[in-house]
Amino acid sequence: MPDPRDSLYEALLFSAGCSPAVIRHCMAVTSLADEYAQRTGIADLSLVHEGAMLHDIGRGKTHSIRHAQDGAQICRDLGRADEVALVVERHIGAGMTADECSLAGLLPIDCIPESLEEKIVANADNLVRGTTPVSIYSRLKSSYFLSRKVRRRIFRLWIEMEQYP
Repeated sequence: MPDPRDSLYEALLFSAGCSPAVIRHCMAVTSLADEYAQRTGIADLSLVHEGAMLHDIGRGKTHSIRHAQDGAQICRDLGRADEVALVVERHIGAGMTADECSLAGLLPIDCIPESLEEKIVANADNLVRGTTPVSIYSRLKSSYFLSRKVRRRIFRLWIEMEQYP
């Protein structure tokens, strides 16, 4: 069921420079993230929804890995809750350590998802390519270029999220 605030989130994405394809991707990720959030019975549904809708807002600036940190800053500049900015900042794969961020030319901050809501959005993003849901196995197969450690982190995040009925 669409959230009444979706038009606001879509407008924020558009005003940040996101393409219609990115906006559709955000909507697809949100749909899956909402399902995971409801399954847990304990996640903040509103935070998951807003975080998922805005998770790629930084793609209006860049399509590089930097989009997560840039997106978090955009959210902060727009006055969104810091919890939303953290969802955006920590959604890449299953997150990045401060060292991994530094090696990638990003701010050297810990971007590993910590809260349940951050984990839900990161996992949902891993399971959507464009607007198409994909299996974890397909995701890992297409991520052959990532280190074994990173692929293992993605898989473990998926296992953690699948523990909820």
